[in-house]
Amino acid sequence: MCQNLRTVDGNVTTMDRGFSWEFDFLSTYYDKLTLEDRIFWALLIIEQIYYPFLAIVGVPVNIVTIVILSRGKCGLSKCVTRYLVAMSTADLLVIILDLILRHIPIVYWEHFDFVRSIPVCNIHAVLLYTATDCSVWFTVTFTFDRFVAICWQKLKTKYCTERTSSVILGTVTVLSGLKDITWYFMLLSTYWLINFPWFCAVSVTAATSPVWTTIELLHYIVTPFAPFVLILLLNALTVRHILVASRARRRLHGPSCGEKPRDPEMESRRKSIILLFVISGNFILLWAIFVMCSIWNRVSYFSAGSIVATGFVTEMGFMLQLLTCCTNTGIYTVTQTKFRQQLKDLLKCPMTLIVKFIKR
Repeated sequence: MCQNLRTVDGNVTTMDRGFSWEFDFLSTYYDKLTLEDRIFWALLIIEQIYYPFLAIVGVPVNIVTIVILSRGKCGLSKCVTRYLVAMSTADLLVIILDLILRHIPIVYWEHFDFVRSIPVCNIHAVLLYTATDCSVWFTVTFTFDRFVAICWQKLKTKYCTERTSSVILGTVTVLSGLKDITWYFMLLSTYWLINFPWFCAVSVTAATSPVWTTIELLHYIVTPFAPFVLILLLNALTVRHILVASRARRRLHGPSCGEKPRDPEMESRRKSIILLFVISGNFILLWAIFVMCSIWNRVSYFSAGSIVATGFVTEMGFMLQLLTCCTNTGIYTVTQTKFRQQLKDLLKCPMTLIVKFIKR
């Protein structure tokens, strides 16, 4: 267990020796491998390019997003801005703690074998899972805030405030930290440098104990199973309210034979609704595979392999889950005109300074 072994659905086991070795292996044994094995090995090769690229893009993208949103010039309320800044900050921490400090060392383990001698893996796990929980639950709190703003107009003035959002975000952060402190006692301090199903070494008691298995499954239910259900429910209720309100306003305005009259209130809600649905949909789509594989693999480990998750699906789940930390900036750029303009101005700034310096 202390070596970085790659296992393909129980059929092919080998030691990871880097990009060229994996490429040669796939080329040499391509005809002898099953379709699932071929996809799995192809993903292992892709990961060695994908993860560094994601890190190179994800860190500056989230920093730029935090800077732009913090300026408060995107036409969003202070309450919404606070949620979006918190989400970008949590995503940035996930990129650092999960992508850069976990997955890249696993992919390039031959260059990071020294980390096995650094006894902080269980502390790393607590910080990583806390950041992940915050990223997920900040999305839920943002969804609920927009649900209140759209569906409960009377409660909107009291709930959708900067102070309330700060209290909620702080509470979520503290609760996430308290919840994930259990990983410190479940995992050992030694890095394992594999992902089946943990990246830290684990005691035999924790790996086989029904109590610890139950605690871990509860972790997966809280994040991200419960957020899945809540986001789907809140979005369904929001859509229902919008449809009912739209019909009522059309009846109020009456039939029109010519051009449809403008409805400023519905137009002002439109971008907020689009932003809500795109962020929620992005979360659900990119997290779905990871959620299923996490529970599937954990049950498999506890049941001594009676249930086996497909290797390439597990790897794809990790890849898509980490992609969520880099997509929100693109969502804001597409859906928010003022954010797009602020991004252009920020990108022009270095060029303007260079031109002024050259002219001197």
